[in-house]
Amino acid sequence: MRELHDPKRTTRSRQFDDELIGLDPDDPEAQAFAAHLDRMQQHGPAYTVEGYIAGVSNFADSANRAEGGRRWAAVLVVMLLLAVAAYIVWEALVFVLVTWL
Repeated sequence: MRELHDPKRTTRSRQFDDELIGLDPDDPEAQAFAAHLDRMQQHGPAYTVEGYIAGVSNFADSANRAEGGRRWAAVLVVMLLLAVAAYIVWEALVFVLVTWL
């Protein structure tokens, strides 16, 4: 029997009381599915700086969990975003230098 303060045991998701009635809360697959449902039902501010940062965090977490083609697609999206950001910074720097000289 596990102790209450077992560091390996995660907190029990409320999904086992609402959506996953009858499934074993100690089953790793059921825990993973409950975590998935928790992520899908997360609601937060979408049009604030905190909301955008949370969205980036969710994207990074999803990309880290992805495998194969989905992971490479996430890497490609990040690389394209970084390339666009680098281009914009370069253009702004050139504009400032040309204007001042």
